[in-house]
Order: sequence, then structure tokens, then C-alpha cells
Amino acid sequence: MSAGTQKDAEQQVTNGLVEWADLIFAMEVVHRRKIERDHRSALKTTQIVVLGILDKFRFMDPELVRVLRTRLRPWFSH
Repeated sequence: MSAGTQKDAEQQVTNGLVEWADLIFAMEVVHRRKIERDHRSALKTTQIVVLGILDKFRFMDPELVRVLRTRLRPWFSH
């Protein structure tokens, strides 16, 4: 599932989504900090992994998809 930290995000991060998640991936440290600040009570033991991807891409940009596949591979290769 995808959600954004900005107020204008199509799907915003909510306490419910944070509680639902086993693991959260953030593109930048600033996104992790916003989630930690705004959803501290919902985080509990959920880990947030920062991928180190600049938030400069449009949704589903082919380059973003390529970078995400590369950065997420260690987490999803079985």
C-alpha cells in the first residue's frame, strides 16, 4: 500500500495505516520524521526503513519504479 506524508497526498498516512503495517518504507529521512512525529502512538514496534530516494518523482514515474525495485529487492527477495 502506498500513502504520502503531505496534506495533498491522494492517500495520506493515517494512524490506522501505521497500525496495520508491519514495516514502513519512507523515501527520505524527512518522511520518517513526519511519520514518527504525527503517528507516534500508532507506531509501537513498526519499523520504518528509509530508502534514500529523493522525493522528486511523479507518481509511477518509470525511473522511480526502477529505483524502488532496486532499493526494495533486499526486502522482498526470497
